[in-house]
Amino acid sequence: MAEDAELLASIPLFQGLEPAERAALAASMTRVSYPKGKLLFRTGDPGDALYVVRSGKIELSVRDHAGGHIVLDHCEPGGLFGELSMFDGGARTANAEAVETSELLLLERQDFLTFVRANPDASLGLLAMVAGRLRKTDQLLRGRVARNVNVEAEQKREMLDRVAEAIAGFAGSVPFVLIHAAFFAVWIVLNLDIIPGLSAFDAFPFGLLTMAVSLEAIFLSVFVLLSQNLQSAKERVRADIEYEINLKAELEVSQLHEKVDHLHEELIARLNRVEIQLGTAGSAAQARQTRPQA
Repeated sequence: MAEDAELLASIPLFQGLEPAERAALAASMTRVSYPKGKLLFRTGDPGDALYVVRSGKIELSVRDHAGGHIVLDHCEPGGLFGELSMFDGGARTANAEAVETSELLLLERQDFLTFVRANPDASLGLLAMVAGRLRKTDQLLRGRVARNVNVEAEQKREMLDRVAEAIAGFAGSVPFVLIHAAFFAVWIVLNLDIIPGLSAFDAFPFGLLTMAVSLEAIFLSVFVLLSQNLQSAKERVRADIEYEINLKAELEVSQLHEKVDHLHEELIARLNRVEIQLGTAGSAAQARQTRPQA
């Protein structure tokens, strides 16, 4: 029990207790062991206890409508979970599975409520713990909504990618063509010996100009290829996002179909009951009419 009391002392929720109170609380908790892969509880199970991890690791997770496995948190020694159901005694909101052989301390809900009533200050620590859990959940939800493909691509771009995209974009513009046309015209005019007193530094067939243009073409082709690779990566992100959106839409339509089918079945059942009641009432009335008068 002394080890359990020391473990509780490391948990913020129980740090405000006196040593004797922590020892009494540890004495009211039950040690339970779970092998690796054991499911402690599922979403929807009754929430009747709070758990403290003594050893091992517990994974808290949920499944989305597409059947995807979403990990909410991993609780290691000193971690606490199952506290949400302690407030209202409602059903579990997540699955808890032992990803390692684990030993836990179990605190029944009634003992937990007694502890909170006797230690009102502990409620602040509990609220802080719940708030932290909700923050993590909010971050997960923000990551699973429909994303902006431009934002996704921008976050993944490096400096070289930005430079390559800028150069490729400028190379495909009208100013790029006009600048090169003017540059070539000036170069050729300067090397045709038509300006008195000016000797050609790159005589016909303009070997230096040809080499410069060839080097520029090589570098530009590399930058264009890099830009195309970036565009391909952006298209893959767009395709993934479109798939997620289509999947969500399909799931929503499927749920609507299920609701409509359920309403249809319920309506048919009600009509059958009404017909039976009307038929029974009609038979009774007919029997009264045909009954011989005394």
